[in-house]
Amino acid sequence: MYLKYYYLLGEKQQMWLKQFKIALIEKNTENLSRLMDDIPSLSRPEDIEQALYLIKEASLLVQTLKDETVQTMGKMKKNIAFLKATEAPKLNNFDIKL
Repeated sequence: MYLKYYYLLGEKQQMWLKQFKIALIEKNTENLSRLMDDIPSLSRPEDIEQALYLIKEASLLVQTLKDETVQTMGKMKKNIAFLKATEAPKLNNFDIKL
């Protein structure tokens, strides 16, 4: 009975590590967040070390995505300002030509 429980627990840990790796490769921040909320208790030192490495990589990924978003938003603001500057002036009067 205990061996079966230990096997299932180890299987859950391995599945969590695999899912975390996949989410990291896919840059899927939603899955990474979900997996971070449900970290299993890891018993083997190799699994703990691997989880720490993966969490560090996830942190770097999130920071990179954040920096890219800030840069993209800055470019969008510049483009919007340029479009507004090159827009034809609007006339406020009603010029009706017959």
